[in-house]
Amino acid sequence: MEKMIIEGGYRLVGEVPVSGAKNAALPLFAASLLVEDAMTLQNVPALADIRTIARLLRLMGVKTEGDSGRVRLNASGVHSFEAPYNLVKTMRASVLVLGPLVAKWKRARVSLPGGSGIPAGGMRHRRPAD
Repeated sequence: MEKMIIEGGYRLVGEVPVSGAKNAALPLFAASLLVEDAMTLQNVPALADIRTIARLLRLMGVKTEGDSGRVRLNASGVHSFEAPYNLVKTMRASVLVLGPLVAKWKRARVSLPGGSGIPAGGMRHRRPAD
């Protein structure tokens, strides 16, 4: 077991900033689709996946302001229910928008990272040709 031993008799004073976590921020970006008003996320890490999900949400009609650190999202103008493959292929977490889209608007078209799409009407199974 690891431990810290502090010697010197000095009182510890100060702050330790906690950095944001990508795996916490990405679902919150997707959850913005469920919110009627604007929401602000703080402590957002400056990572490619964050920029990608913000771009995806903008394509759907979500207004985004800010870059890293603090991001304001407003989904009141959503007009598209599709997550195109060209974005989803770069980030597996893009499929996180599927749940909020179906929950709120009862429709979604989200490409899976492997390239298969889930159509707006649901999944369909085709029989192989004889």
